[in-house]
Amino acid sequence: MAQVTVTIAGRTFRMACGDGEEAHLESLAKQVDDKITELRTAFGEIGDQRLTVMSAIAFVDEMSETKKRIANLENEIAALKSAREQDSGANISMTDALANALEEAAVRIEKVAKGLR
Repeated sequence: MAQVTVTIAGRTFRMACGDGEEAHLESLAKQVDDKITELRTAFGEIGDQRLTVMSAIAFVDEMSETKKRIANLENEIAALKSAREQDSGANISMTDALANALEEAAVRIEKVAKGLR
């Protein structure tokens, strides 16, 4: 298991992660540090614990909104797939009808051709 040292809100933390996940963990820690810095700039020194909680709530809010967007996109994809399947079914029915009409026309043409001989 790999070890990574990250700094969040001026504090250093040593954290374990899976091998090969070090850069990802460092990136996540930087995002948390950046969010705390952003909130500190907006609200001033209101306490590290409060800033950390506000940062966590902000991330969870973003995640919640992202989940809603994903759900909406999945519903839209399902609707589009359903519409495509219905269109495909309609095309098959139309193709069948056209094939039957052509077959009937061919039979009639053959009858007319026999009558002309």
